[in-house]
Amino acid sequence: MKIQNVADASFRKYGKVLGGYDLSGLLREMKHTPVPEDVVYVPSVEELEALDIAKDLQNKAYGGLPIQIGYCNGHNKKLNAVEYHRSSEVNVAVTDLVLLIGWQQDIEDDYTYDTSKIEAFLVPAGTAIEVYATTLHYAPCHVNDGGFQCVVVLPQGTNTELTFQTASEGEDKLMTAKNKWLVAHEEAEIQGAFNGLRGENITLS
Repeated sequence: MKIQNVADASFRKYGKVLGGYDLSGLLREMKHTPVPEDVVYVPSVEELEALDIAKDLQNKAYGGLPIQIGYCNGHNKKLNAVEYHRSSEVNVAVTDLVLLIGWQQDIEDDYTYDTSKIEAFLVPAGTAIEVYATTLHYAPCHVNDGGFQCVVVLPQGTNTELTFQTASEGEDKLMTAKNKWLVAHEEAEIQGAFNGLRGENITLS
């Protein structure tokens, strides 16, 4: 699969590179977070949210809405699933990493999605990006043997446990957490997920 760069024009329909933020404290604090052999996601981390950049992200990236700052770290080379939110997501690459992404508008009426439409983009270490609400994404892929580390900024409460009942039909069947709609590949064996990815479970070499 061709790996593009988030600085390329082809990324513009999926998101944009963000400037004007001092990422130094965030990158330093992330060095204390674990990098497991699989993938770990923590929605909210007090030490990250206490940094000066948190207020800038809240006011500039989210227009003053309450946010949470967490991370997704580990080792991964597979697509496995795609998810989307009703809001943009801000990612900060602490290490070089690759995002496998697509377009929500390509999800079919039966909520299946053809994985041949997925594109790969390198996010260089030290780069902050906005990933639009209509962009399908999931866990990053590592570039180096040491794994990947990625800051994840979202509106407060996103990706936390559901506290209400959802229907088992329509788009509701995709909801696996608050503000999280997910379509999985059957090979990933994600418990409780709708297996709607059709085609190859894309794997980076």
